[in-house]
Amino acid sequence: MTLAAHERAEALWVCPRCRAPLARDAAGARCTAAGCDGGRPLRFPEAGGQLVLVDFADSILDPARGATSLVERRSQRGRLGEWLRSRTSANHVSARCAGDLVRRLGATGQVGRVLVVGGGTIGIGADRLYADPAVELVAFDLYASPMTHAVADAHRMPLADAVFDAVWIQAVLEHVLDPARVVAEIHRVLRPGGLVYSEIPFMQEVHEGAYDFTRFSESGQRWLFRAFERIDSGAVAGPGTTLSWALDHFVRGLTRSRTAGRVVGMATSWFGAFDRWMPRGFVSDGASCTYFYGRRSDRTLTPREMAAEYRGAQL
Repeated sequence: MTLAAHERAEALWVCPRCRAPLARDAAGARCTAAGCDGGRPLRFPEAGGQLVLVDFADSILDPARGATSLVERRSQRGRLGEWLRSRTSANHVSARCAGDLVRRLGATGQVGRVLVVGGGTIGIGADRLYADPAVELVAFDLYASPMTHAVADAHRMPLADAVFDAVWIQAVLEHVLDPARVVAEIHRVLRPGGLVYSEIPFMQEVHEGAYDFTRFSESGQRWLFRAFERIDSGAVAGPGTTLSWALDHFVRGLTRSRTAGRVVGMATSWFGAFDRWMPRGFVSDGASCTYFYGRRSDRTLTPREMAAEYRGAQL
């Protein structure tokens, strides 16, 4: 396990509103900038033994319902689905990119610091990150977990500029209100030349209820990460997986039963094997999920350049 010790991770946290240093106290932590919250220091409580570093004035989280109660319920509802997907899915793309990321960081001869955004659970295929001594992981999510160091909102990361060598954000950006803002935060906290791996659904039905907002094609995700140089991108899963998801939700609607849909989804999960037999362009155009693996750049892709970035079959 390469999760950083909590005291090492805690040294990185700053105020999510003004990025001033934090001061610890018995009630949690406070911003050291006296005027941060209208003339008084902004305070941050604890939940689950972890600091809740959220600016509630600019977050979907509602402190009146408890700092993390809203997302804890969401997390518990999603655990069965995550468990089922982990048993029926094999994410060869994330496993390959995790291995490449670890190799690149290890080649520097120093331990690379990696931020996992949405790290409440280990993403499918991301195990290599958690097992290799070449990396040290710092993680946050919208709920406290044994795999995280703090509760935080990715729209305002409670981290200073340029403190990470890589960011791993897997199946998260569909659940944020403003993906472009989160990607800008990723760019900010990465050191020059830092790496990023992202996965986002394209053709998938809603899977987190009220906390599921956005979908991206491969080209759409490339534009989202336009301030990054592309190392690789494409489909995590293609039309076969898309069809399995669609049948799951078709049966749910027809029978009014989530359980019936899940049974059909599990029974047809093998459809994803057909994805490997299809040409790359067709898989991209019909992708269930897309990914982007890239490097922080000082140059931004221009709108005129975007058409050449298309890698599908409709040329």
